Amino acid sequence: MDNQITTKQKTVVISSTGREEREETLAIEEPYKVALNDKEIGASMVLATGLEEFGAGFLFGQGYITEVGQVREVLVCPEGRISVHADVEEGSEPKEVIITSGCGGTGKISREMLEGAFDPLQECTITLDEIGLFIRELVKQSPLGSTTHCVHGCGMWADGRLQGFYEDVGRHNAVDKVIGAILMGKIPAKGAIYTTGRLTSDMVLKCARIGIPIVMSRTSASSLGLAIARRAGVTLVGYARPGRLNVFNAPDRIIC
Repeated sequence: MDNQITTKQKTVVISSTGREEREETLAIEEPYKVALNDKEIGASMVLATGLEEFGAGFLFGQGYITEVGQVREVLVCPEGRISVHADVEEGSEPKEVIITSGCGGTGKISREMLEGAFDPLQECTITLDEIGLFIRELVKQSPLGSTTHCVHGCGMWADGRLQGFYEDVGRHNAVDKVIGAILMGKIPAKGAIYTTGRLTSDMVLKCARIGIPIVMSRTSASSLGLAIARRAGVTLVGYARPGRLNVFNAPDRIIC
């Protein structure tokens, strides 16, 4: 990776046996502005990986990009700017956004994304054994998780293999990176997404709007996240582990 994403920091460990110095690895959190067709839309604190995908996914959540094929080019500038060029309506007014449960206001979605009917999902199924392979593969792909204990991971499984994996300091950002990869045609939406973050309303909503049929988490869902999954027909899975999971909605896509 070209961007430095970790740094070392000396700490003092204090315990019942005394004090000792230790060096810890920290994830580097940086501010990036996102522009659409040279017009600045917003900004977020991110881990500087998968920035092209993040830019596209961020604009999807804000309601500016709505479907695969609209993104033409994404440029990442060293000065902290992600410029997305897309075939969308020019001169549109700023979208009304809802601040969601994201820490520090990172969770924002357009109001129009929350309202209205859902398009049909891109149907698929997944076996319990595949879910186990999926989760184990994510652990292999996530050295930052074990070294920093400060990032969320998100991956997409389709056609029997891991299609893409992204990490970020924010759970919303990690999901946005996967959604951005779908928008850019890098990975399919017809599969299962897994996040280490909790499944709140905005997390489930963005996955449903892009057409992902199976949404899984290491943790649980909120009541509104479940309500949206029921509206959209999404298979919502919590506490996903190899060989065991809790299905909150639409269990028929999980094959034992």
